[in-house]
Amino acid sequence: MIQANVSPLCFVLIRTIKKISMKKRNLFFISAYLLFFTFSLNAQERITDEGEARAIFEEVDDRRNSIETETAVMTMVITDTRGRTRSRTLQSWVQHSGDDTKNLIIFSDPGNVRGTAFLSLNEDGSQSQRLYLPSVGRIQTISSAERGDRFMGSDFTYEDLGDQNPDDYEFEWFETNESSYTIRASKPDSDQYAYLEFEVTKETFALKTIRYFDDSDSMIKRLEAEDFEQITDRLWSPRKMIMYDLREDRKTEITWSERQINEPIEEWRFTERGLMRGL
Repeated sequence: MIQANVSPLCFVLIRTIKKISMKKRNLFFISAYLLFFTFSLNAQERITDEGEARAIFEEVDDRRNSIETETAVMTMVITDTRGRTRSRTLQSWVQHSGDDTKNLIIFSDPGNVRGTAFLSLNEDGSQSQRLYLPSVGRIQTISSAERGDRFMGSDFTYEDLGDQNPDDYEFEWFETNESSYTIRASKPDSDQYAYLEFEVTKETFALKTIRYFDDSDSMIKRLEAEDFEQITDRLWSPRKMIMYDLREDRKTEITWSERQINEPIEEWRFTERGLMRGL
């Protein structure tokens, strides 16, 4: 099948070469070589196999959940459409137990957001999210209709901050090249995204890019992970993530520092008490 497609092309090339001068012929050969070389580098094998795509994503998820706890200091920088920036400092606590994940984030700076806290719980296959606002002194439960809202004015939505459970996706296909996999999956329960494409590094099974698409097949957001560090023999985590809002031409950058792995975390941290108590 490949030979049948190549042969007519070669015939046309030979006829063309005979009609040009030696100098131009050399330039022609160089251009043709670069064209075919570029095509070969970009070639990827697309495989329509939901089971294999799911297995790759499950390996990513297993490695992320292979640690029991993580605490870190996070810095969030929000850049708006005019290039103006706002900075936030946060403290995070994460706990994994089997398929359950608990995640608490508390803002420590600047003063107008200090004490604001976000708790995300994924337990027994169900997810809940709560936001505590010290200015009003109450806990708000994030409803399904609010999952597409921006988190504290950033380019991450509440849905983006949720746990990426493989069971939440319907996998369509994956592509493979020398260094990475690209997986396409739809998310039936999402009102924001028609489908997503996950780019996974083959060597470490680290998730390095997510592309978000709407119903018209337009990419509306892109998440890029950078500066990976080896946490354990199985887990590599990024020190930086950048979420780009492609429709509004803005971005949010989050960096991690002072990471501590598998240190005990008190259970009260992941309760309403911990949500309101602050740092």
